[in-house]
Amino acid sequence: MTLTPTGFLNIDSASLEYKWLAPLVPDASTIVMLHEGLGSVGLWNDFPEKLQQATGAGIFVYSRAGYGQSSPATLPRPFDYMQREALDVLPKVLNVIGFRRGLLLGHSDGGSIAAIYAGAHQDHRLQGIALIAPHFVVEDISVTSIAAIKTTYETTDLKAKLARWHKDVDNAFYGWNGAWLDPKFRDWDISEYLAYIRVPVMVVQGVDDQYGTLRQVEIAQEECYCPVDVKVISGAGHSPHRDAPAATLDAIEQFARAALRDDRGLQGRAT
Repeated sequence: MTLTPTGFLNIDSASLEYKWLAPLVPDASTIVMLHEGLGSVGLWNDFPEKLQQATGAGIFVYSRAGYGQSSPATLPRPFDYMQREALDVLPKVLNVIGFRRGLLLGHSDGGSIAAIYAGAHQDHRLQGIALIAPHFVVEDISVTSIAAIKTTYETTDLKAKLARWHKDVDNAFYGWNGAWLDPKFRDWDISEYLAYIRVPVMVVQGVDDQYGTLRQVEIAQEECYCPVDVKVISGAGHSPHRDAPAATLDAIEQFARAALRDDRGLQGRAT
């Protein structure tokens, strides 16, 4: 399909909103951005534009079903919703947009989805994955913080704030929150996929992440056979691209240039 700056993709029965920032150099690679568990196209703010300017790559951002302006998701979400996204939906998205080469950049749930995809698909088009605060296993800190935000959502103006970014805010919130707080979800573990990743990996982790610890980084280093670059950012929480945008952008730009080293267009662009 021909991508317009904004629009919707029809994937199975869902309509998924997207934003497309064309590459600044002809025929350059594409970075596909996968949002967090309460994220959307809009909640990336201006980070896609900054990434486009820093790398010259095309940037494709979309909202998964249940988020942003996309179709609502069926609730409750199954415990393997991230696996389903990576194994069934994301391959269709990449094919529909004509993805030919580039990176996956995922935040939180999006990082987990990127890791599952890379481990499950030996995709010659994929040249690396950049993961911001990914989850590979469920930690106590994750459950505690997710329980706390449920109370916040139901007793403060958080719902109204999130409603600016989600057409059906309850669908977005409870789809994510309900899955993580179910006691059965404590056994969720996607670390098995890491050993099968065959492209470079970068993990960006905030020291003050309220949803995960450096144990997630250690798991990536222990399980991956491919190179794993790590950037730990002090003073940043679960969203380093918002808390420390300059440091996060610099780390991802350097990783992208190394992973996309065969992309002559990007390497020839002045930095």
